[in-house]
Amino acid sequence: MEATELLKKVRRIEIKTRGLSKQIFAGEYHSAFKGRGMTFSEVREYQYGDSIKTIDWNVTARFNHPYVKIFEEERELTVMLLIDVSGSKEFGTQQQLKQELMTEVAAVLAFSAIENNDKIGVIFFSDKVEKFIPPKKGKTHILRIIRELIEFKPENRETNISEAIRYFTNAIKKRSISFILSDFMDEGFADALSIANRKHDVVALKIFDKRETVIPSIGLVKMKDAETGQFMWIDTTNRNVREQYAKWWIDKNEELQEIFKKAGVDFAELSTGKDYVRPLMKLFKKR
Repeated sequence: MEATELLKKVRRIEIKTRGLSKQIFAGEYHSAFKGRGMTFSEVREYQYGDSIKTIDWNVTARFNHPYVKIFEEERELTVMLLIDVSGSKEFGTQQQLKQELMTEVAAVLAFSAIENNDKIGVIFFSDKVEKFIPPKKGKTHILRIIRELIEFKPENRETNISEAIRYFTNAIKKRSISFILSDFMDEGFADALSIANRKHDVVALKIFDKRETVIPSIGLVKMKDAETGQFMWIDTTNRNVREQYAKWWIDKNEELQEIFKKAGVDFAELSTGKDYVRPLMKLFKKR
């Protein structure tokens, strides 16, 4: 991609997502994701209704008058984005590819974090960790992340969510908020997810496309697996084939929801071509 075209794309995404994070998400994000605890701020004279548990007995003894300790929430957080860059991200039949939706959502979350003075970092993963951008603050850092989201080319095309989660758990020592953006077309990551959520606050954002949920009757179709490169002919006029696929999708979705539930992980489903503001707001408010 030419440098000028890349800069235009970065600018377009910045304008759209920064506006959303300021106008819509900043307040919800702030209340949904808490800091690490309460830190001491100051002392003041005791007022009617103050809890006696907050009395500072040393200051009270010194001035012979009751004083209480005031605490403030320690707001600064580390936010990590785990972005699935495997081959299936290139699919999309509505208004955008799954990759483009992930880029927008990741940018909104990044700007929301910066608005709240939090650090933001990214892990790009396929069936291995492709790139790790350590958490930092600042607009320059955000724009670097957006550039990477737009133009990053992974070495591999398959998916291993467990590998990405394990890397994240080992790399980030302090408790953080982590968003996993993926279509979750993978198996065997339940244990790694549960372990990560004990240490961190993990949120799963499932990215999908309408055409992944059902197969339309459009004749004999040659399909390619975006991750393995294998081709397969499918007779979409066969009702049994369509019904079996629809059942597989429903079963897979229910299994995934059960994994999130057992791990204690909040999640939202975001569809290409549909507004992602509402499901994200619903997720934030639920928390």
